[in-house]
Amino acid sequence: MVDDVEHMPKWVKPALELGPIVAFFAAYLLLKDRVFTIGGRDYDGFIVVTAGFIPLILLCTGILWKLTGKLSKMQIVTAVVITVFGGLSVWLNDDRFFKMKPTLIYLIFGGLLGIGLLRGESWLKMVMEEAIPLDHEGWMKLTRRLCAFFLALAVLNELVWRTQTTEAWVWFKTFGLTAALFVFFMTQGKLFQEHGTEKGE
Repeated sequence: MVDDVEHMPKWVKPALELGPIVAFFAAYLLLKDRVFTIGGRDYDGFIVVTAGFIPLILLCTGILWKLTGKLSKMQIVTAVVITVFGGLSVWLNDDRFFKMKPTLIYLIFGGLLGIGLLRGESWLKMVMEEAIPLDHEGWMKLTRRLCAFFLALAVLNELVWRTQTTEAWVWFKTFGLTAALFVFFMTQGKLFQEHGTEKGE
């Protein structure tokens, strides 16, 4: 399995992680104004796209596990929450459940990081230690910042989906939240420099 991972093209992992999101966005733009009658019940394009997104994310997650032999806790939680809340949206024909999904995911991640901080530990380190080498103080600072950031994103998602149109929320979910995470880590450059453990290597 290790040899397979080492020889796996670098684009495969990000394609499996981001592919479903891109596919969801493209499918929504294509079907957003259509209504589908299934079993005598009308479903708008958003619900139909959500129904297709659930098996797609599970398939890609399964392929990723097959190729790498492991999944992060974040990937597992995300897949479970998408399945549960996406399934509720489709079953009840109510898009609100799927729109709540990012809120719950960020609350879970922020809450878990907060519990670790109360114990004097950085549970973020357990997940990202291989990718970001930091000393203990660095991990604690980054964990506090990311905990607050996740909780802020949860609040922001609630504000957006409750006050904006479905299309606006889809754009926000696809690009806004992704950009926010990117910007967050880009702004942590000083912390990585001050607390990186590979300075002298």
